[in-house]
Amino acid sequence: MRKPIVAIALMAFAGIAGVQAQSYPSRQLTIVVPFPPGGSTDVVGRIMAEKMRPLLGQPVIIENVGGAGGSIAVGRVARAAPDGYTIDIGQWDTHVGSIIYPLNYDLQKDFEPIGLISIMVAKKALPADDLKGLVAWMKANPGKITFVNQNAAGQVSGILLQQLTGTQVQFIPYRGAGPAMTDLISGQVDLLVVQGAVALPQVRGGTIKAIVNLSPSRSASMPDIPTSDEGGVPGLYMSGWFGFFAPKSTPRDIIDRLNSVIVQVLADPAVRTRFAELGLDVASREQQTPEGLAAFQKAEIEKWWPIIRAANVKPE
Repeated sequence: MRKPIVAIALMAFAGIAGVQAQSYPSRQLTIVVPFPPGGSTDVVGRIMAEKMRPLLGQPVIIENVGGAGGSIAVGRVARAAPDGYTIDIGQWDTHVGSIIYPLNYDLQKDFEPIGLISIMVAKKALPADDLKGLVAWMKANPGKITFVNQNAAGQVSGILLQQLTGTQVQFIPYRGAGPAMTDLISGQVDLLVVQGAVALPQVRGGTIKAIVNLSPSRSASMPDIPTSDEGGVPGLYMSGWFGFFAPKSTPRDIIDRLNSVIVQVLADPAVRTRFAELGLDVASREQQTPEGLAAFQKAEIEKWWPIIRAANVKPE
């Protein structure tokens, strides 16, 4: 993934115009969040929805639909009417990593993502304070490090770490980042790869320590955390992202209308400040278009699907 970014995304699963876009929107919009309330996807979705309402002139509500790594919610949106009134906000797990589930929709259509930073954090007592120290400790203590496997992104991050460093980890399955973070704070597990929005409050509070920012360049929102390249493991990247997705055959006029609103929201200084507090960087304006970011998901899929398939990653 390129620079750690946050850029909201909109994807039409492809198709032709079939409704009157001129009057859009004329009623309430629903943003389906494919995870329970309180997580980072839900938080970002609600920030965006609040700012989208006055620009669209209609209510924009959030509906949380969890299950199967978010694929249930995404499948529901894929089958919704292509009229621009039902969209979902997804991310890496739902639109790249979800190939570990049986899917009845295509993940490789054009869309523009919102990015989210991921960082590797460690329990406070781990005898390593940065990536170089971590790799050295892991090589001196083979197979002893415990690595949280709370989702597909967490598992493939651990697999990539093993491949790039010649080390071994013990994967510990968790049902979510919340329980995993609780155990990391208490010292029950060693390492967790998680979105910055989840980890930064604990890092700033001193209950855990940040090992590395898994992006090619440092983040403006957390500039003190070095990258994996700086830590001696180039290519250890797992920057997260978000995207809004619309059903197949949603007219381009409606996609453009929603995109215009999204771009305005991302330019709002209050939104940028809030995202920075959550560890999010806003993407360049060029990346905030369906055309400009169509290659983004394609590159993510080309990088991660072979790793996922080779490692035979399955739902826990």
